[in-house]
Amino acid sequence: MKTAETGKPVRAEADFAGSSVPRHLLRGVLGFGLIIGSIALVPFAGLAALLAAPLGLVALRGCPACWVIGLAQTISRGRLERGCADGLCTLTKAGGAAST
Repeated sequence: MKTAETGKPVRAEADFAGSSVPRHLLRGVLGFGLIIGSIALVPFAGLAALLAAPLGLVALRGCPACWVIGLAQTISRGRLERGCADGLCTLTKAGGAAST
């Protein structure tokens, strides 16, 4: 899809945000806990303990970096708005003045 003004392709923005900060943090605790726990338990439970690591990635919805980006997006949701006009993009507080 292309924009009408510039004819350039529209870039899809990745949205990793959760529905609420507490739920996002809970997913993080669960995900990181499973990953760290599975590695820490290898000396005691053997390689079978590593089977919990994929469950941790499922809780994080992919990679740990994506979870961190999602946390930032979840916290800023509703507080910051991005707007682009005439080739100039600005970041504004919701209902506030423009900033960079």
